[in-house]
Amino acid sequence: MRFSAVLCLFFEVGCAALLTGVTSRTSRRLGHVNNVNMKLDDNGILGVGIIGAGRIGMVHLEALSKCENAKAVIISNPTVSKAEAAANKFKLDAFSGDAMEVINHPDVEAVWICSPSQFHADQIKACAAAGKHVFCEKPIATSVVETVEAINACNEAGVQLMTALQRRFDPNFLRVKQAIKSGEIGEVVTVKLCSRDPAPPPVEYVKGGGGIFKDMAVHDLDMARYLMDSEPVAIMALGSCQIDPAIKTLEGPEAYDTATIVMKFANGKDAIIDVCRQAPYGYDQRAEVLGKKAMVQTDNSYPNTARLYSASFTGNADKPYDFFMSRYKEAYVQETLAFVEALVNQRPAPCTGEDGLVALVMAIAAGTSAAEGRWVELKELAPVLCEAVPVGEGLEYGACEAAIVDGESGALRFDVITNPRTGLIKPVRNTAASVFERLASRVWVPPSRPDLKKKREMEIAREVKGNK
Repeated sequence: MRFSAVLCLFFEVGCAALLTGVTSRTSRRLGHVNNVNMKLDDNGILGVGIIGAGRIGMVHLEALSKCENAKAVIISNPTVSKAEAAANKFKLDAFSGDAMEVINHPDVEAVWICSPSQFHADQIKACAAAGKHVFCEKPIATSVVETVEAINACNEAGVQLMTALQRRFDPNFLRVKQAIKSGEIGEVVTVKLCSRDPAPPPVEYVKGGGGIFKDMAVHDLDMARYLMDSEPVAIMALGSCQIDPAIKTLEGPEAYDTATIVMKFANGKDAIIDVCRQAPYGYDQRAEVLGKKAMVQTDNSYPNTARLYSASFTGNADKPYDFFMSRYKEAYVQETLAFVEALVNQRPAPCTGEDGLVALVMAIAAGTSAAEGRWVELKELAPVLCEAVPVGEGLEYGACEAAIVDGESGALRFDVITNPRTGLIKPVRNTAASVFERLASRVWVPPSRPDLKKKREMEIAREVKGNK
């Protein structure tokens, strides 16, 4: 079995540093993906760079070492000694303390971003500007605007962006998905998900981390959408603090360590999610899908399948895995291999940037629902999404919101938000002037103050003129 591991949010992996002794390999251009030429070496191998030498970076580095179609070339980390140790262990050509050395390395065609979350969006944009494909641990960003900007930077550059949603590659959840797709259980009636950590993280980690919905439940929200194969329409969430009193002192969704989420989908079906920061018996990850013909369930993963039978106890000999690195070790490996295969074979990424955006929007809606004690319709977030969209010429204020909400179901059309061919997004040239043109296309002001919009457009027009 291949080994893997864990969410980037738990890691001290960083953004990067100085190249020491880089030895370039001869390379040649072969084929393309999304209109960007693929650069493979003389043996047809994809060159990969890693940003972050913490636990998750090492997991993906381990996975790449088992991949026949890719080779890790360089790794960066703010603590250069960690990058050096990783480079020596896996026989990489170079290491650095500067993430830009990874992104700009001539033999790197794709970059694995395993740095702390606050660096993700900027590093994605830098990769897009350099024409490098991107694998990014979740989240792309904690704000909708930054997330959309990063996705569109990749779309405009024609490079692939994969969001690391590792549960989609877990054998247990894949078997549930198979039962749905094959018709084995018939038409889906409802989906139930349970996600409980063995112990709450330190309050210092929770503070500023987005809270239980953005940080933890985001994976379950994505899995519910993945299994349901439909877009979310409305969310109701309840949050409380039952485990760690220190968490209760925080603000907003960060003050919750326990939550229940109910989701309505465009297909008329419902899903229920149960999340908690603590389960004393181990890492609790289960799914259940009720169909009209049958039901499919997945249990926790255990170190072994041995069971004990005695007068006082009957059950598994060991508790479930108590750490997500153990629980999802195979899933983390498989998502790395899947992206490599997608790039080499010129296929779309199995988990796109848009998938990460949808999960983030659902998490925001859940947090709003818990705070306000009401159902939150996803279309309520249309204005937030439109703030991040550079509107094309000829569209009046408010046209974006009308375009991204499905009139029949009320679901958000995320594909419109991130597809440059819809007419909503103005193509951007890689020139200095194009930056100002993009800014001009993104001027959003309250409808009651058109004077502000005009004033800002004139200011930007002068900037554009001066940079052409």
